[in-house]
Order: sequence, then structure tokens, then C-alpha cells
Amino acid sequence: MCRQSASICLIKSPSRQHRGLVRLPERLATLADPRHRRGKRHPFVSVLLIACSAVLCGARSFAAIGQWARAAPQDALARLGARTETVFNVRLAPSAATIRRVLNAVCPGGLADLLGADPAGADTLAVDGKTARGSRTTTKAAAHLLAAMTGTGLTVTQLRVPDKTNEITCFAALLEPFDLAGVTVTADALHTQREHARFLVEEKQAHYLLVVKANQPRLHHQLRSLPWGKVTARRYDREEGHGRKETRVTRVLTVGGLGLDFPHAVQAARILRHRTDLKSGKVSRETVYALTDLSARQASPQRIGHLARSQWVIENRLHFVRDTTFAEDASKIRTGHGPDNMATLRSFAINHMRAVGQTNIAASLREMSYDCFRRPLDLLGLA
Repeated sequence: MCRQSASICLIKSPSRQHRGLVRLPERLATLADPRHRRGKRHPFVSVLLIACSAVLCGARSFAAIGQWARAAPQDALARLGARTETVFNVRLAPSAATIRRVLNAVCPGGLADLLGADPAGADTLAVDGKTARGSRTTTKAAAHLLAAMTGTGLTVTQLRVPDKTNEITCFAALLEPFDLAGVTVTADALHTQREHARFLVEEKQAHYLLVVKANQPRLHHQLRSLPWGKVTARRYDREEGHGRKETRVTRVLTVGGLGLDFPHAVQAARILRHRTDLKSGKVSRETVYALTDLSARQASPQRIGHLARSQWVIENRLHFVRDTTFAEDASKIRTGHGPDNMATLRSFAINHMRAVGQTNIAASLREMSYDCFRRPLDLLGLA
């Protein structure tokens, strides 16, 4: 059964062996075909490969994917495994309606796992959610997607948060299938939950750095009351960019014997941020507290500061890119698993661009579109 609680559309969740298959068609073949047995005219894997290839060329909708497939030449359709017809073995591309039906029905949790990167051995893993605003209807809330991304900017997986609940209920399910031994997981204050800390340290043998805000009033008060003025372990970082100057002062204190009510907490950090707007001259100040199970030997103030900032990688290198390059918030895909699966295809395209050293995703998509029936297929390793 699919690990995504909102759907039972996969025979079983993809195993580590399935995710480790080198060739993309072999990985996708482990997914269950959601179509009725008598309604299968086009190969299931071929439809998914067409969708992956079209999104690599910048397709933003089911209609755009269908147009790409309709214009594909015979040699490209052959590489994609499209079905043949007549004695002349003419390749036929699936219609936009067929592509829509498949992507609306295929298991979103399984597809995200199979198309994502492996986090084993990564230094950090950031977890954060994003709402696909365009998927909102008059009777149904917009799809909210919880994703995980490595510090190098590769998306690992994502899950759709069920309606009438929040990200907290999906945190463990999101990370459960993966080997996180030695990985430091970062998340915003919403996920500063005792159960999450126990899950990461005791079950996954991972580490955590979690921000503490007013949603944990007692814990927040305890951290504010620590003797920060006497702390000598500190780090100063200064940078200028995006129209502002910023100075960050990170103080770190070992709290192992201070009775903090949080599992496995070893160090606490206070990060004081001073920002100056270069245009208006306005100065702002923000104080952030965080907890980690990393010891002073494992994490210096410099590393703690780096870990705290690594949480922004998922906002800057995934959510922002999907919004600006793929216009995700403007997308009107709303039905079935369409919003989550299209978001997965966008993340898959971003992963592949970054894997070959591309940093400007928009420019990379344009380069793909100049030879749209060869370059994406070469990138995906389709013979």
C-alpha cells in the first residue's frame, strides 16, 4: 500500500532496490499502472517518460505535454517506447487527455520517491512545505506539498499533506523510506516536535537542528533565560547582497545538564541577525533560537550557523524556482493527484539540470527547447 495516507493506489511503496535502479524506465516500471485493464492503449512507462521529457523542455501543463508528444518525430517516440500501429510499425503518441488521466491517477508518493535523489551520505536535508495556490477550488483547499531537499539542491521526495491537517502529521512518513544515518535534518519551527526529534535520532540515526519559536512557549522561555551574555563560543558572519547588508552573531551553549524539555538536545544556539536595507537605510533585528543533538565536538558555532541557513536552500532552490520558472502558483491543475505529480515532474527536471552542473534552470530549459526531441532524451539516458 502506498505510504501516502491520502491514497491507496500503489501495490507497495518503492523499496530502496527499486529507487536504486539505474535506468529510469526500469524504475518507473515498478509503479502500478492505475488504469483499468481494458483501457490500456499506450504503455504506462512510455506516458510517464513523455511527461518527464516534455517538462525538461519547459512544459507547464498537461496540454503542453500533449503538444510536445504530438509533435515528436518517430525516432523520438521509438526511444520513448510509444506504441506501434499498422504493419508499418508507425509510432503513435498518447493524447493530452491520456496523459492527463495517467498523471491524475498515478501514485504520487511512489512517483516522487522514484524520481527523487538518494539522501544517503548527504550533509544536510531540509524539510519544508509549499502550497500550490492555483490548485484551489471553490469547494477544496489548495494542495499543500511537503518536500525534502539535500544541501546540494537535489529534491529527495515530497508528499501531499491531507486536507484538514498540517505538515506535522506527514513528517515521519516523508522521511521513513530513506537512509538518513549521519544526515542533519533541518526544519522550521512547526516541526520542532518531540516526536520528530525521537524519530530522527532513535529510528533514523540522523541528527537534527530545529528552530524554536513561540509555538513552544515553555521551551522558548527556557532558551531565552539561558546565560547567553556569558557565552564565549560565538561566530560572526557578514555578507552583502540582494540590496541589504546582514550581520549574524551565532552563540552556542551546551545544555545537556540544564533540564531542557526536549529529547536528545545537546546544544542550544541563539542567532542574532542585523539587517540593513541599503536603499532605505532601515535596520531590522531578529533573534532566533535553535536546538540540536550535535555535540560541541561535532558542531562548532560556525557549523551551527551554516546548518541554520541551510534550511533556506529548499525555499531558494526549489520553491522559488518552481514558482518563477514553471509558474507553479499560476497552474490551474486541480483534479486528482495532478498538482502533486506535476510538482514532482518539475522537481525531477530541476534535479537533472543540477546533476549536470547547470545553475540557471530557466536558461537550461531554453537550451533544451532548442533541440527538444533529442536533448531531454539524451539527458535521461534513453537509447
